[in-house]
Amino acid sequence: MLQALLDLVLPVECGGCGRPGTQWCRSCARALGDAPATVRPRVDPGVPVWTLGPYRGSHRRAVVAAKEHGRRDLAEPLGVALGAAIVRLRRWGELPAGPLSVVPAPTRARAARARGGDPVTRAVRAAAAHDRALRVVPVLETARGVRDSVGLSAAQRHRNLAGRVLLRRGAGVPRERPVLLVDDVLTTGTTAAEAVRVLVSAGFRPCGVLVIAAA
Repeated sequence: MLQALLDLVLPVECGGCGRPGTQWCRSCARALGDAPATVRPRVDPGVPVWTLGPYRGSHRRAVVAAKEHGRRDLAEPLGVALGAAIVRLRRWGELPAGPLSVVPAPTRARAARARGGDPVTRAVRAAAAHDRALRVVPVLETARGVRDSVGLSAAQRHRNLAGRVLLRRGAGVPRERPVLLVDDVLTTGTTAAEAVRVLVSAGFRPCGVLVIAAA
């Protein structure tokens, strides 16, 4: 009865396609469960980059719902999709077997507060809950003054982030573990490249970048 009343006040719909009656439908689960594809962004981060799919359809809707519409419940299905991609990449020999540090891409602190936390961090924590070999290490942050990258050109994105992706203070993480950077959307590759640069300069060993969608 309580659930029925909640559904009337807050109708449940799929975060990927809007289908009523379910938070995440089988069709969208299959779409995000496709084999990860290699992408080559305009700005090369110096490590392989993979995506769960293009930034359209259920991939786009899920990212927007999690980021802009407060759909915290999507952390679990997105985390499952990311975890499945990591398993496949390991099986293919694209990612090393064994312990892996997963680093969420940096986000603006103000934006994260407005969203009640970082959706990417929530998703990778959900992935790690199903894989003991994964360790989530949110060691990156952005400095003050970083603008929202929506609508910026590649050159503007570079100027916006250059020198403004930072290692968090006291980020004590085993440097011997390989590191996988995870983000929601890849556009020009500027964020990934700057994040990888900072990780390398701090002594980490980035082995790739995995994103939910590539624009």
